[in-house]
Amino acid sequence: MKASEMKKGQTVKMDGKLYIIVDYQHVKIGKGGAVFQTKLKSVADGSIQNARLRSDETIEDAYLDKRNYEYLYSSPNEHVLMDTTNYEQITLDDDAFGDGTKYLKPNTQLQVSMYEGKPVVVTLPNTVDLEVTDCPPEIKGATAQSQTKAATLETGAVVQVPAFVKLGEMIRVDTRTGEYLTRV
Repeated sequence: MKASEMKKGQTVKMDGKLYIIVDYQHVKIGKGGAVFQTKLKSVADGSIQNARLRSDETIEDAYLDKRNYEYLYSSPNEHVLMDTTNYEQITLDDDAFGDGTKYLKPNTQLQVSMYEGKPVVVTLPNTVDLEVTDCPPEIKGATAQSQTKAATLETGAVVQVPAFVKLGEMIRVDTRTGEYLTRV
């Protein structure tokens, strides 16, 4: 594929490594020809790199096979997922999820991107509904400004929530930012 055909979010292979195109700009520099100033995110470690590509330069397009999985359970450092189409189970370590393990509860639907049969990227749903298992009581009369308090959820995650949230309530949390969204 030519550099001029790339799109944001596309997966490419450069120097034997997988990258996701985060952003690119078509730039004309001085006397030279135009280039694409590209921002690439490494699939392996999440680092961001910048690359300059000429318009006619070719890059290898990497096809990721996206499959739906259901999270079943965890042992200390491993997590078991089941393919929802053929019921095969795979085991992934903590590194595949990053911070996402603190939002996992049984029967959560996930998307796993595979490259050459190996899981590369695990995508959690954008929001999850979790129960508050521990939080301090509400402070009465403190309404001058919005107050938050730390609440521990059923998965062990700690999230800042508004003062009106009580023990035992279900709340919706954004898995991308780790922020409280609303009560459920």
